[in-house]
Amino acid sequence: MRKKAAQPFLVKRLKENRTKIDLIDQKLLDLLNQRLRIALEIGNVKKEMGIKIYDPGREKEVLERLSPRNRGSLKEEDLKKIFATIIKVCRRSQR
Repeated sequence: MRKKAAQPFLVKRLKENRTKIDLIDQKLLDLLNQRLRIALEIGNVKKEMGIKIYDPGREKEVLERLSPRNRGSLKEEDLKKIFATIIKVCRRSQR
């Protein structure tokens, strides 16, 4: 398939949108690191209390709380996968 010649306004639009994505990615990274710091503190508290790190009820609660708040085009299945991964990484760091 032959590439179409890029029109300047489309190239500009592409660059602008990529810049927006880059800014959002940085915010997401900052928020993920903030979440991890809090999860580490929770892990320390759990250790002091002598309770297990893994709490499937809490993980289910997080996912159930987020699902009805998803008003974008993110599919339910993808939302759950993303947050399950975030929770897993935080839990692994708590150990």
